[in-house]
Amino acid sequence: MDSFQDRTALVTGASSGIGLALVRELAGRGTNVILTARSRDKLDAAAEEIRASGRQAHVFVSDLGESGSAKQLYGEITGTGLAIDLLINNAGYGRWGSFLSFDCDDYARMIQLNITSLTELCHLAIPDMAARGGGGVINVGSTASFVPVPFSAVYGATKGYVIMLTEAIRYEYADQGIRVMTLCPGATASNFAGVASEKSSQALKDLNAKMEASNNMGQSCEEVAREGLDAFLGDQVTVITGSRNRRMMFLPRVLSRKRMLNMVGKLFRQRTAN
Repeated sequence: MDSFQDRTALVTGASSGIGLALVRELAGRGTNVILTARSRDKLDAAAEEIRASGRQAHVFVSDLGESGSAKQLYGEITGTGLAIDLLINNAGYGRWGSFLSFDCDDYARMIQLNITSLTELCHLAIPDMAARGGGGVINVGSTASFVPVPFSAVYGATKGYVIMLTEAIRYEYADQGIRVMTLCPGATASNFAGVASEKSSQALKDLNAKMEASNNMGQSCEEVAREGLDAFLGDQVTVITGSRNRRMMFLPRVLSRKRMLNMVGKLFRQRTAN
C-alpha cells in the first residue's frame, strides 16, 4: 500500500485528539474515511467537515471498551458494502496513579479497549485485505511501549503488547501485500492527560490543566498524524514521533532495565504526587 489516494480507512477513536487529526490528514491525502467512537455528535461534526472537503465519510458509533464490540462494529461496516483498505487502531486510554488506585473493572475496560478490541479488529480485517490483494494496519502504541511505567502500569503494559503484536503480524503477512506499522507518540496536546487523571487527585488534574495552558504537552496531534502517515508510506516498522521522543527512547538501548525503571518511576511518582 503505497498511496492513500481513493482508499478507505477505518479510524477508531476518531472523535478527537490524534484520531481526529488522522482523519483530517487522510482526507487531505485523498482518502475516504470511516469514523468510529462513542460520541455521535462529535463524529457527525467531523464527518460533515470531511464531506465538505470532497471525500466520503461514514459514521459508526461504537464503544470498543465493551466485550464483543469489535466484531459487531466490523459486521456493521462490512454489512453496508464498505471495504477497509487501511485499519487504524487509535482508540485507547490510560490512568495515572498507583496500581491500587483504580479498580479491576476500570483495568478490564482498558485492556478490552487497548488490547482485545485492537486484536479483534486486526483479526477481522486482515483476511479481507489479503483476499483483495493487500492493505494496511496502523496500531497506535506509545513511547510507553518501550519501558515499564510505574504509576501507569497497566496502560504501559497494554502498549507493550501493541508493539509486540504489530511487529509479529507485520512479518507474518508482509508477503500478502499487507503493510503493518506501530505509531508511537509521546506526550501530545490531546485529551489523553485529562482522561488519565480524571480519577486521580485534584492536584494532578490542576497540574494537567496548567501544562495544557502553557502548551507544555509535547507534539500537536496534527504533527503526530502527518509524521505517522508519512512513516507508513515509507514502510517503517515502528515510528516514534518527535525528535525529542526519539532521543529519549534511545536510552533503553544503553541503560540497564533497572536504571530505566528507576528513571521512569521517579518521573511518574513526581507527576502523580503533585
